[in-house]
Amino acid sequence: MTRTHTIVFVLVAAVALALGLAVNQVLSSRSNPAALLDAGIVLLPQPRTLPALSMTNQDGQTTPVNAFKDDWTLLFFGYTFCPDICPATLAQLRQLQGQLPEATRERLRIVLVSVDPHRDTPEQLKKYLGYFDPSFQGLTGEEANLQKLANAVSIPYIPADTSKENYTVDHSGNLVIIGPDGTQRGFIRAPVNIAKLAKQLPELISGN
Repeated sequence: MTRTHTIVFVLVAAVALALGLAVNQVLSSRSNPAALLDAGIVLLPQPRTLPALSMTNQDGQTTPVNAFKDDWTLLFFGYTFCPDICPATLAQLRQLQGQLPEATRERLRIVLVSVDPHRDTPEQLKKYLGYFDPSFQGLTGEEANLQKLANAVSIPYIPADTSKENYTVDHSGNLVIIGPDGTQRGFIRAPVNIAKLAKQLPELISGN
């Protein structure tokens, strides 16, 4: 083997080794798909873009729904007058946050999207969410925008007949996972499994 051939061989080997290490690092940083599913986390094959529309947050500020970026976001569609699933889920999410490492907790926001804009004013949302965790955020707005957002992220709900006293709203208990790039990455199936999510979410978030 000539000196030139030797140099080429060494360079090719070095590149192959570097690529191998890089691939191994990527693969080892990925979460176990089976473990994610077992925790109720269902990832989409391709990220899904959120619609370009705005709603109002718990502080009365206009918030574009496709502006949830930089951190991870869990969207929960519910309402403050919900008699069961909503308070139970928010209490579980508060408990989940308490079990997450600080680094994960700092990169995760919880947002309640109201399916009852008739009663859920920004003031009502802020007061209600404060019972669970002051860091929880809320969104409310026009029914048309709410329907567009719900359809875009595949969260079904049935608008209520607001003429009835003490009406309830039928809605899904699934959570929507929004990545740091502002796209939908998947779902967390209801009911929430706190112990399994506390183990899998840090791996999912740290790997992206």
